Amino acid sequence: MILSDNPVHIILLVLFVIMAAIQAWYWLAYYKRAAFFEPEAVARKVTLQPLSVIICARNEAENLKRFLPAVLKQDYPTYEVIVVNDCSEDNTYDVLGDLMKLYPHLKVSSIQKDPGFTHAKKLAMLIGIKAASNDILVFTDADCHPVSDQWLHAIAEAWSDKTDIVIGYGGMIAEKGLLNSYIRHDTMMIAMQYFGMAMAGVPYMGVGRNMSYRRSYFFSRGGFGPYNHIMSGDDDLFVNRNATPDNLSLMLSPHSFTLSVAPGSLSEWVKQRKRHFTTAVHYKRDDRIRLFLEPFSRVAYYGLLIALLVMLASWPVVLLIALGRLVMRSVILKRAANTFNEQRLWYFSLFFDILSPVVNAFLYLTSMRKGKRREVWK
Repeated sequence: MILSDNPVHIILLVLFVIMAAIQAWYWLAYYKRAAFFEPEAVARKVTLQPLSVIICARNEAENLKRFLPAVLKQDYPTYEVIVVNDCSEDNTYDVLGDLMKLYPHLKVSSIQKDPGFTHAKKLAMLIGIKAASNDILVFTDADCHPVSDQWLHAIAEAWSDKTDIVIGYGGMIAEKGLLNSYIRHDTMMIAMQYFGMAMAGVPYMGVGRNMSYRRSYFFSRGGFGPYNHIMSGDDDLFVNRNATPDNLSLMLSPHSFTLSVAPGSLSEWVKQRKRHFTTAVHYKRDDRIRLFLEPFSRVAYYGLLIALLVMLASWPVVLLIALGRLVMRSVILKRAANTFNEQRLWYFSLFFDILSPVVNAFLYLTSMRKGKRREVWK
């Protein structure tokens, strides 16, 4: 008998079908859009407007020495790079001084350490924004580098007269180890989500290691607005509050990507992830619902799948649905890995698919525990 006549089995099967349908909706309505992205067939005339690249750095001497030259050597006619040296106690000052001798378009602003005052990254960003000479601002991180000398050109291509915000992909540098693979997979899945939702007309976030917006728009919207007091959120909360389907542009060409140094230890990654989760409660209500429903339905899907197979309840139907989701997910994810140039992640994807909602739920719940947090960003 293909379908069980046991009422409990029927209820579980119905719930399983509902969860599978929700999962299919996310993959086909959102994730597929970024995975199967195709650039415009007809090239349009691009105006290479002057740009101001802003990087905030605290104790990042080695990363600046390693990665900043890639930003300073962009094949772009007119741009400046502003590094905000935020209370660094290493030799950041000396590294930047040496680079300024080689690159006249590098400018440095400094924040002196005050033992009685701590601040979030937003203060450093605000100083960089105020120091900028150009209206179009570009943001990346000190531990980050563009994959191509055409990065700024790709940003310029994303701009139009109606654009106020541009978001791009910021991946992680591939290294050995399961943790690095998981972090890269998690980063790609988040990108599939925020790119796909933006393409569907519901933009909700971007990443500060590859983002651009107008200086005039930033100030017209009150800067970071009601989120100035929050340690993180200088990127995703700004987009969540201000982006619309009309004023947001995307860049997904291969030369538009940036790569960052992934956390090297589990504790470092957990700390970073918890900090990011503290901003989620400030998203718009509809965004919070969408972001909750996907991992919830995924956990429920796998739980019901295991329960139904153990009970041998309508197992041919259950296996057929599971196989259909697996094929759909594999095809989309394989294509996404090509789009984001994240090779070899596909092989770990099923294991990470089961693991990630459980891990994220645990980190989210523990990050919401009440307690005094010191406002530092690095």
